[in-house]
Amino acid sequence: MPRTSGEVGGGIRVNHRPHVVIIMADQLREDVLSPEITPHISRLFSESFRFRRAYCASPLCVPARGSFFTGRYPNETGCVINPWTLAEKGHGLVASGIPNLYQHLEENWDSRHVGKQHFLTVDAIDRLANSPTKWRNSEEEYGPFLREHGRRAPGGERFRGIVPEMAFGTTTRLKKYSIPATGCYEEGIDYFFDGYILNTAVEAIRDRDRSRPLLLNAMFLAPHPPLDIPEPWYSKFRRKEIVLPENVGRWSAKQSPLQLYNLTGAIGSRYTREDWGEIWKTYLGLVSLLDDCVGRLVEELKRQAMYDDTLIVFTSDHGEMLGSHGLWQKMCMYEEATRVPLGIKFPREDRSRYGDRGSDEPVSAIDVFPTLCDYLGAPIPEGVSGKSLMPVVNGSSRSEPRNVYIQFDGNGARGNFQRCLVQGCDKLIVDWFKDEIFLELYDLSNDPMEQENLIFEVGRRELAARLLVDLTAHMERTGDLLRLPTNLYDSFINQYGPFYSNK
Repeated sequence: MPRTSGEVGGGIRVNHRPHVVIIMADQLREDVLSPEITPHISRLFSESFRFRRAYCASPLCVPARGSFFTGRYPNETGCVINPWTLAEKGHGLVASGIPNLYQHLEENWDSRHVGKQHFLTVDAIDRLANSPTKWRNSEEEYGPFLREHGRRAPGGERFRGIVPEMAFGTTTRLKKYSIPATGCYEEGIDYFFDGYILNTAVEAIRDRDRSRPLLLNAMFLAPHPPLDIPEPWYSKFRRKEIVLPENVGRWSAKQSPLQLYNLTGAIGSRYTREDWGEIWKTYLGLVSLLDDCVGRLVEELKRQAMYDDTLIVFTSDHGEMLGSHGLWQKMCMYEEATRVPLGIKFPREDRSRYGDRGSDEPVSAIDVFPTLCDYLGAPIPEGVSGKSLMPVVNGSSRSEPRNVYIQFDGNGARGNFQRCLVQGCDKLIVDWFKDEIFLELYDLSNDPMEQENLIFEVGRRELAARLLVDLTAHMERTGDLLRLPTNLYDSFINQYGPFYSNK
């Protein structure tokens, strides 16, 4: 805990409160960060405590953010899907009255939100007329901005394709969804979505209430599709310079076939490894664009003499498959979709203790909210399932690996379900489509790309059974709407063993 000589109700420090800036990317793969591709983020991480094995709570935008900002699992927030359909909107909003990071700190911080607004609540906190937080929803402001200047939005019909989507577990409907088409956005960075968000964030820093510390949540869209990006980032990388991960464009022998019923496989399986090479080139250009936006934001903090007195969190809501396992987008439990970058740059007074260090312990995005509360001296709200990571930052290690749970319940409607448990280097995946359940078990220490599903090995049965017990208990404890069948493991082996055991 930072040194303090004064506290006020609930423990919030009164003599000195640092600025807090949360920078969140959208759909950023953790493994693409490097000094060559992301020099600004890498420089920020060199001054940060980095959690090298951080996971999202759900590989989908709205439930991931609902969990991040409340410190609770999607089951507990009630937000488990993107609420794009009226029939299931009730499953895509954070329930009324659940404390969140914005409202918890806005009394003492000048709270501002800029960029993508996918933290959606029943209480519609971003619509409250008397909200102390100043909301700049760039998704609503961006369209009028483009029309005012006679510019087109990135993307379009060429960047969307028809895919099947399971709705309510009963009905397959056709939906248009992003595909990995690439293009050059001729309008330039100032009219690109992330350029607009950057300019709004810089404006928020300059226009802040200087009588209070700033709390800025800067939510970028990059590198989320469409992959229609401006120069010079569109041409920044050449195909021959890119070495694709070994699992790109390749379906492993015992990978869940149920992924083909999900739009991850329905789209991703259409593309070859050669196709993915060209797609990666543009995706990395968009990652580089994001990195330059982060650099500009940090530069402005330094220009305003705020950087040394600012706690900065950099992360992403979830990852991106980008052809790994033959899949596209997120919405699955593999490392590329669920691992997220997570670094915390502490103010100068604590940087010598916490900076340039890290941990390989599995942690969850739901841990960030209580960690900030712990560090800032704010009370951690009751009902938060996340755990403060300050003991880890301070060098303490847990005697037993902590379980990290992840869930997916469908995109715009509940229909494709997945559950995941990460315990140390062991990872269990439950893939559920209609009446079928497929299990996967990976040893991440020896198989980080998850190419060898160990679920059929006799020597792993005790481990698999134990992980299923833990996952079942978590689902019951958090009020999951699903229930795993009894004797799931034995029935799975009997059903799928004849087809997969000898592969």
